[in-house]
Amino acid sequence: MNLILCMRDAKFYIAGILLPILLFTGTSLHAEDYSSTNFILRDPVITVEGGRSTSSTFEYFSSTGQVVAGESTGTSFISRSGFLYFPVASSPVVSATAGNAQVSFTWAASTGTLANITTYELGTATSSGGSYTYESVGNVLLFTKTGLTNGTTYYFKVRAFANTLRLAESAEVSATPAAPGGGGGGGGGGGGGDVADSATTVNFSGRAYPKSSITLLKDAQVAATTVALQDASFKVTLSGLSGGNYIFSVYSEDNKGYRSSLLAFSVSVTAGTTTNVSGIFIAPTLAVDKSEVKRGEDVAIFGQSVPVGEITISVSSGEEYFEKVTADDSGVYLFNFDTTPLEYGSHFTKSKAATKGEVSSFSKTLSFLVGTRTIFAEAPKKCPGKADLNSDCEVNLVDFSIAAYWHKRQLSLSFKQTEIEKLNGDGVITLVDFSIMAFYWTG
Repeated sequence: MNLILCMRDAKFYIAGILLPILLFTGTSLHAEDYSSTNFILRDPVITVEGGRSTSSTFEYFSSTGQVVAGESTGTSFISRSGFLYFPVASSPVVSATAGNAQVSFTWAASTGTLANITTYELGTATSSGGSYTYESVGNVLLFTKTGLTNGTTYYFKVRAFANTLRLAESAEVSATPAAPGGGGGGGGGGGGGDVADSATTVNFSGRAYPKSSITLLKDAQVAATTVALQDASFKVTLSGLSGGNYIFSVYSEDNKGYRSSLLAFSVSVTAGTTTNVSGIFIAPTLAVDKSEVKRGEDVAIFGQSVPVGEITISVSSGEEYFEKVTADDSGVYLFNFDTTPLEYGSHFTKSKAATKGEVSSFSKTLSFLVGTRTIFAEAPKKCPGKADLNSDCEVNLVDFSIAAYWHKRQLSLSFKQTEIEKLNGDGVITLVDFSIMAFYWTG
């Protein structure tokens, strides 16, 4: 990486000597401010290709030799090319359903930052971890790989590209093609879309936050809940589904009671087969400590994600600011943002996480006001574990009235799911359910 800085006043030149000096002294190279009596140079990275900045007292020329995403590192230096390094994109969430000598795939769209996704590639391997053979499948969200050998377990990945630049890669997913009626998994069709089959299974896996609660919804109805492991990984299995197309979505709640944004994806399920959905990466939770902050004071932006994940925080109004922090071993992150450069008025913040080559989507967006006073934000209200029938985080007369309406009546399909999730799950409303409600009563 060569840097040339030319000041008309100071006649100060650096030309191709910065890197050898750093290697000799063992100093790390980071983007940071450089100043003198005549100038201040902030974060000396102009563009990926190099560029030029001028004022009345100095000129700054930059070039960089880094041509791939990420960082260039050595034992005695680190070079980050660009404030956000390069365009990035969220990792696709891939589902794979085995059939007769084939595997069908669907995946959630990869969302790019500073670039738009233009095409995807499917990688195929016969052993976990590769090596993979990739083929372009176009700018689509579903694909069927044919010509496979029944009984052989294959491993797959999906890569997302912006033109020729690869921005994201999914987690590995596996599937084993099988002939119809051959057992173990494959195929074939047939099956009426309204008839449940106990052999029809969907496995979900991914990352959330350590020890966080995870809720999986099927067509907007709660289908399963689980708790993530200490490393933030989780797995959920649904069985007895009917063949057909479903919209699944998932969210998590962190150790402070903050909920993530909802991550939704479509899955095509074939009756009698096992579908694996991998690479689910739930976006970080996000909160701010002030709903209004006096200009010049810090606003704390915090939340939880994967352990030691790289968190990118965006603060925007007229101009967008980006900051990076590293989550601790429990996935908790915090950044104190100085509001001095912000104008008076409303501003917005969001965050996303990256770990082991995977990138989450952005979190939900929160707003805060920069003004002349400071007002602290309220902590989230912890919702009752049961009996909150209208999902307002309270158990009161409204919930009692809902339950009373269904007392001694046949439950509707939608309320039957609510009764399973939030009462005793026996399919009827009895005194047992009212006792549960009394235990969780908030008034």
